[in-house]
Amino acid sequence: MHVEFYRHNLDQTDIAEVTRVLESVFLTTGPVTAAFEAKFAAVTGLPHVVALNSCTGALHLALLALGIGPGDEVITTAMTFIATATAIMHTGATPVLVDVDPVTAQIDPAQVAQAVTPRTKAILPVHLYGAMADMQALRAIADAHGLAIVEDCAHCIEGERDGVRPGQLSDAACYSFYATKNLACGEGGALATRNQALAAQVRTLSLHGMSKNAADRYHGKYKHWDMVAAGWKYNLNDIHAALLVNQIDRLDTLLERRQTLAGQYDRGLCGTPGLERPQAIGKTAHHLYTIWVDPDRRDEILHQLQERQVGVAVNYRAIHSLRYFRETFGYAPEDFPVAERIGRRTISLPLYPKLTEDQLNYVVARVREIVAG
Repeated sequence: MHVEFYRHNLDQTDIAEVTRVLESVFLTTGPVTAAFEAKFAAVTGLPHVVALNSCTGALHLALLALGIGPGDEVITTAMTFIATATAIMHTGATPVLVDVDPVTAQIDPAQVAQAVTPRTKAILPVHLYGAMADMQALRAIADAHGLAIVEDCAHCIEGERDGVRPGQLSDAACYSFYATKNLACGEGGALATRNQALAAQVRTLSLHGMSKNAADRYHGKYKHWDMVAAGWKYNLNDIHAALLVNQIDRLDTLLERRQTLAGQYDRGLCGTPGLERPQAIGKTAHHLYTIWVDPDRRDEILHQLQERQVGVAVNYRAIHSLRYFRETFGYAPEDFPVAERIGRRTISLPLYPKLTEDQLNYVVARVREIVAG
C-alpha cells in the first residue's frame, strides 16, 4: 500500500471559484481576496485581517509595524521552522532562542522570562503541531516588561488553550496557507489583529508602500497613488484567495475528521515500545501527527517507513542545530538540549482528511513493527 504524506482537501467548489476568477478581468488582489479576509476575520474572531503571500511575510511585517528593527531582540523557540527566526532577522533584529517544554514541545515561559534583556522588544511564540503555547503565561511576561507579542499560528487556526484562542492575547496572529496546512492554497498567509492601525500599516507595507492597491486605482475613475513607505511585495492575489474562500466553510468538518484520525493513531500506537508522543494542552488543530523515537534510530526508522511506501517528514530539527544558525550565532547542541533531543527524535506521520482507515491501519502496523523491532 502507498500512503502519501499529505493530500490537499480542495474540492470542485474551490476549483469552480478559481475558474470564475480566471474568466474574470481581475486576477490580482481584489474582491475575492477581500471576501476571504472578511470570512477569515469571522473564523478567527479578530476584526482586521490582511491576506498575504505567506506566514513569513505576515511575521516580518507584523514586527516591522510594531517598530522592531536593528539592535532589538525578539525571543522565540528553538523548536520551529526556520521562517520564524528568519522573519525576525529580516527586520534587522536578533532572534533570541529559548528551549521548550519536554512534554508538549511548546516554548517554555520560564525560559522566556530568563531571556529578557533591555534590548528585548517582543516575544514570538509558535503553536507547534496545532496545539497552543501557554499564552496566559507569555502575556504576563510581556506585560511585566512592556513587550509586544506576535504569534506564529502557521499550525493553528482552530486551537484553544485556557479559554484563549490565537490572537486574543497578542498584538497580531500570523497564519499560513501553505500546501500542507489545514487551510491551503499552495502559497499564502494572513495577519489577523484587533489593532486597526497595525493592520492598515501592514496592508501598505505588503504592496510596496503604495497608498492604493490595483482595485482601488482602477475601479471607477482612475485614482493617483503615492508611495508612503518603503514596502515589500507580499500581497495575496484573487486566484489564490479563490482556493481559500469556500474552504473556510469546511474547516470544522475537516477538523473533526483529523480529530478522528488522530484518535485512531493514538489507540493504534499506544504501548509501542520505544515510541512517545508530544502531549497537547487544550484544543488542538491537529495539523501534524508527530511521534518521538530513539534518536539513534530515527533516520533508520524514517527510511524503513519510506521503503514500505509510507510518506513521512521531520517537523522539525531544532533550528539552532542547522548550519546557518550554528555559524552565525555560534550555537552548540547543548544550548537548547530539550529542543535538540526532540528534533533528533521526531517523525511526522500522514494526517489529512482524505486518509482512509485502511491507510491509517497500514501506517500504524508498519510503525509498530519497525519501531519495536
